[in-house]
Amino acid sequence: MTIIVKNKHTLLFKDFQFRCCVGKNKFSEKKTEGDKKTPIGIFDLGDLYYRADRFKEPFTSLKTHKINKNMAWCNDINHKKYNKLIKINKNIRHEKLFRKDYKYDFFLPIKYNYHKVVPKKGSAIFIHLSKKYKPTAGCIALSKKDFLILIKLINRKTKIRILR
Repeated sequence: MTIIVKNKHTLLFKDFQFRCCVGKNKFSEKKTEGDKKTPIGIFDLGDLYYRADRFKEPFTSLKTHKINKNMAWCNDINHKKYNKLIKINKNIRHEKLFRKDYKYDFFLPIKYNYHKVVPKKGSAIFIHLSKKYKPTAGCIALSKKDFLILIKLINRKTKIRILR
């Protein structure tokens, strides 16, 4: 089964329709690091990450990981771990995963620019949480309630298809 991001406000899966938000500068077939665009295409999803200090492990068939204070996602275009999970290192540019806000309380990595990583092509593209559906830096965001429904429905073979 495939999750469909139909437009900047609509995510579909089976008979479910969820409100979502996407990158501030909408969509791109030629995404670059920092362009605030959501990549167009069909992608695999990664494991589920969650804040165990705030929530119990959610019900899902996906493999889960507790987010800890030293976890980050590398967005350093000059580093060999670009677009991968890393331990926080002040010498490597990164996106902190253990945040003060709620956005990464639960998230799923979208495996964009993941298997054969190309520097500057974009990193840290996730499905994460939103409260007011403000545009993201390139990710797809859902309400917590909808995110928790979605992760009950999908499995490790589920893909995401992002349209315009």
